[in-house]
Amino acid sequence: MIEIKNIHKRFGKNEVLQGVDLAIGENRILAVLGPNGSGKTTLIKSILGMVIPNKGDIFLEGKSIKKDWKYRSTIDYLPQIANFPHNLTVQELIRMIKDLRRSRKANEAQLIELFKLQPFLNKKLGNLSGGTKQKVNILLTFMFDSPIVILDEPTSGLDPISLIRLKELIASEKEKGKTIIITSHIMSFVEEVADELVFLLEGKIYFEGTIAALKEKTQQPDFEHAIASILTKSYD
Repeated sequence: MIEIKNIHKRFGKNEVLQGVDLAIGENRILAVLGPNGSGKTTLIKSILGMVIPNKGDIFLEGKSIKKDWKYRSTIDYLPQIANFPHNLTVQELIRMIKDLRRSRKANEAQLIELFKLQPFLNKKLGNLSGGTKQKVNILLTFMFDSPIVILDEPTSGLDPISLIRLKELIASEKEKGKTIIITSHIMSFVEEVADELVFLLEGKIYFEGTIAALKEKTQQPDFEHAIASILTKSYD
């Protein structure tokens, strides 16, 4: 369980988060949505400890994350852009990450098979396509079996088959009782995988609930039109 209580974050005069309250339970997939500048990235980085809020607190299993960096070992994070060392091979990168997290058992073999990465293990990362790099990114994220998973734009560059495998992987991780947080601009993907969503506008939660509830609130026939309705109002 992740509890976010009255989080405020300001960068200079720009107040990016303004009193965000949110509870994210186990065995749930939460999509965090919103236009650029809405506070999505700042909220994610606050959970990861990469941004320190000006006010408020975040709790994992009832314990504050303040001054407790060890909690980060319970989170697996997929960044939107993975800046891998170009001169390393895929296999060398996997070994390096395993060495850094040697206290955690890794299950990379299953993921290598799932995303058909065997032909690329001895290739340098700088020579890989964007889609293959994303599959490596996904492998590194899921191979330690942590209870919390944060995925920032996980579908970027994936081919249709890999996208299906990613959705199957996310579903199987949820069945293990994990807390999964996703950000994505692909509404069809969000609609398919998410149990509920939070929509941020100008650092505040505009909507929290299921996709069905959002459609009802906006009186729109489908998810994409419901999101578009919110955005249209925000720009008016």
